[in-house]
Amino acid sequence: MAAATATAHFFFKGNAPFLLSCRRRVLLYHPPNTASLPRRTLIKSYHCSISGSPHAILCNSTSTPLRRRERMHLLRYCTETAAQDNKVAAAPSTTVDVDVDDNSIREAANTLDIRVGRILKAWRHEEADSLYVEEVDVGEPEPRTICSGLVKYIPLHHIQDRNVIVLANLKPRNMRGVKSFGMLMAASDAAHDNVELLVPPDGAVPGERVWFGSIDEKENLPDVASPNQVQKKKIWELVQPQLKTDESGVAKLGIHHMRTSGGVVTCESLKNANIS
Repeated sequence: MAAATATAHFFFKGNAPFLLSCRRRVLLYHPPNTASLPRRTLIKSYHCSISGSPHAILCNSTSTPLRRRERMHLLRYCTETAAQDNKVAAAPSTTVDVDVDDNSIREAANTLDIRVGRILKAWRHEEADSLYVEEVDVGEPEPRTICSGLVKYIPLHHIQDRNVIVLANLKPRNMRGVKSFGMLMAASDAAHDNVELLVPPDGAVPGERVWFGSIDEKENLPDVASPNQVQKKKIWELVQPQLKTDESGVAKLGIHHMRTSGGVVTCESLKNANIS
């Protein structure tokens, strides 16, 4: 049987062909030679040899028609694909910024059990060159063991016997054979070349709660979340990207100061820095 020839014009969006015009009624399956085509090629003209090929079949009496179910499936696929692409094209290209002044974010931040701590003793981890191991008083009957990756940033003698800020309701983690029960909070520059521990205000005592907001809000703070809740609800992952130091080195969540009853939490010298 001699092959019939028709000229078809197609719009390629991604790898899906869409029929714009054709001299004859043609339904196309995915052409085998389109893998190398650039995405969103506008209009291409193809001369398709139509002879019952699985890639181009005439829907008229001169060739074997597709079964009704196959035709409907192909038409539905093309229609749905076009609709999806139209939705993507109509969607705005701007990114959505998180409103750090939203009360829900601040409330989530205030369910983190952030406390004043005091490092009683610190030493190098025997199995990890980048880790210190610290015993930290956080106002509990026994000090907590906490591992921190500060070896390359802070000399050991600078973290001995000093007040720090501790995130205390993270799930314990095994750090090369030593279980860590919390995290020392620190600020770092954009390149992460410089890291400094956050500093509580003078007079702060171990175990004192830290929150975000005004001094008047101390009595209305929510209950702290359990370590399981912090992990399941990804509270730290929600809050941490919004934590910064300002131009004066004060730790903040958006416009809200990080504070204790005695004043705000600060960083010694890093300004406009990330906090983690």
